[in-house]
Amino acid sequence: MGPVLPVDLNGPAVTRLDLTDNNPKVCHADLRDTAVFEQIVNAILAEQAASVGIGGYLENRVIYRRSQHFGPGQVEEARSLHLGVDVWLAAGTPVLAPLPAQVHSLADNANFGDYGITVILQHELEGTVFYTLYGHLSRLEWTQLRVGQTLEKGQAFATVGPYPENGDWPPHLHFQVIADMEGRHGDFPGVARPSEREKWAALCPDPNLILQSTKI
Repeated sequence: MGPVLPVDLNGPAVTRLDLTDNNPKVCHADLRDTAVFEQIVNAILAEQAASVGIGGYLENRVIYRRSQHFGPGQVEEARSLHLGVDVWLAAGTPVLAPLPAQVHSLADNANFGDYGITVILQHELEGTVFYTLYGHLSRLEWTQLRVGQTLEKGQAFATVGPYPENGDWPPHLHFQVIADMEGRHGDFPGVARPSEREKWAALCPDPNLILQSTKI
């Protein structure tokens, strides 16, 4: 397998980014203002002398309270369990296909706090078909992609997007591995209810199997 980003995710510029309620910097902040949220992320990275933050698989996060998209409220359990790995880094960073792939589906998931510009790739490895999802991308390269298009391992097919087109988040890549799309196209839950952890962990294996970062 190849890298998903042209960045050494084991290098000294990379640090783990904790977005749970264990981190007071995010727990007590009003993250609905994306510019403020970005300042908080950058300050956390600067404290660690890092320029890239990584982490989040099966992390129970507080940050989704910023958006009604994740169902905060009194009736149903809110979605807060993150099913991918986020890599927080500069907008414009190329995104690479880690394996030979076919473009499965494309979408602009434009709700506030959603994926924004999204690409889902289909792969086959040793007879097993699986999928990788890339969220929070730039619109520019996305418009050049087509469903069914083939990509070579290592081929750049997108870039990390700026806000607001990336779903209105500080720039980062949401990377997720999916065993079964269950008939979905262009979208797949990236955040689940904590009570359903076992179900979603089986559907969405650890992305670090591909990313291979020791910082997570």
